[in-house]
Amino acid sequence: MITVIGLHNPQLLPDALRERVLGCDLLVGGARHLAAFPETKGQRIAIDARVEELLDRLVATHAAGKKIVVLASGDPLWYGIGATLRRRFTPEQLEIIPAPTAVQLAFAALGEPWNDALLLSAHGHPLEPVISRLLQAPGRAAILTDTCNTPGRIAARLLAAGFPDCAAAVCERLGESRQRIVRAQLSEIREQSFDALNVLVLFPPATATEERPFGLNDEELEHDGLITHLEVRAVALALLRLRPDSVIWDLGAGSGSVALEAACIAWRGQVYAVERDRSRVERLRQNLERWGNTRIQVVEGEAPQVCEGWPDPDAIFIGGSGGQLVELIDYCTQRLQPGGRIVINLVTLELLQTALAALGAHGLRTEVRQVVVSRSRPLRGQTYLAALNPVYIVSAGQPEEMDVDV
Repeated sequence: MITVIGLHNPQLLPDALRERVLGCDLLVGGARHLAAFPETKGQRIAIDARVEELLDRLVATHAAGKKIVVLASGDPLWYGIGATLRRRFTPEQLEIIPAPTAVQLAFAALGEPWNDALLLSAHGHPLEPVISRLLQAPGRAAILTDTCNTPGRIAARLLAAGFPDCAAAVCERLGESRQRIVRAQLSEIREQSFDALNVLVLFPPATATEERPFGLNDEELEHDGLITHLEVRAVALALLRLRPDSVIWDLGAGSGSVALEAACIAWRGQVYAVERDRSRVERLRQNLERWGNTRIQVVEGEAPQVCEGWPDPDAIFIGGSGGQLVELIDYCTQRLQPGGRIVINLVTLELLQTALAALGAHGLRTEVRQVVVSRSRPLRGQTYLAALNPVYIVSAGQPEEMDVDV
């Protein structure tokens, strides 16, 4: 049996666990942890980058029946050595004894609940996936940092990516006599330096997107009359078959009506919206500011040129082509993820024929729906139905992906 002990304050370690540490044949831990037990008589190994060599040594020592203790910070199974040990040892071979994690201590020091917090680690991990997760789910969050991915660097990257300049806190040396809590705006955190042992906590404000139901009325959006109407929008979004983590391109985004609704469905994903008309881009940004969504990246420019740096999409909506429909389709079919969908809204028969020919040339199976919507209007104390312009909705995907009707 290998005993894995999580530490918070070594001086508060119960006597029974201290005896295990002092009486073991092999003591493993970080240099800081080992220094807390200088009186240990067994062999000592400091954890460094040579993890596989360490695991080999532990397997051999365990096979010899020796007593092994591994020291870790907080909960060894939360971004700790516990997950590494499980690569070589079964649960029955490990006795995990956790202590409070740095995140628990941070929220306790702040007096803030954390049952709904997003918990991430940039400690020894690439920063980009952390930034991506924070942009996808911009709620209360705690991030473990290190000397490379410091609070200042994380704050700078978040703000550059459009994350709100929200309230934040850096909690240093938690549980020690030198504990320090710094509360500030994220932009202020960006300019400061902190002790290497810290946790960064973010408190972005709740957005209107989190509070509203799916379905925005046309009148709730700023637009110039050219908008994907609510009823047509609902059908197009259904045909895109979005998942919570989908990456979506909205080409010819206009007012952003489709992008906003798509971001509600793909609440852990990302939406990239491009619009070439500057006045429409301004209206789009106004709609994003009103309804609040950090998962939508707006680009003013011409598709497909501006799409080069975007991740390959799971779904593409084309609401406007700027006279380059064939070129857009050619580009989109090359970038679309396996199993992805392309949905195109059109109003003329000529463009419908062009789209079907271009999609068919790439071996995609297509379906066409005509959506005709009438809305009630008052008429001399009574009600009549006024028709909107009919819209053709083309959906396309690989043949095996198009067998299920929506």
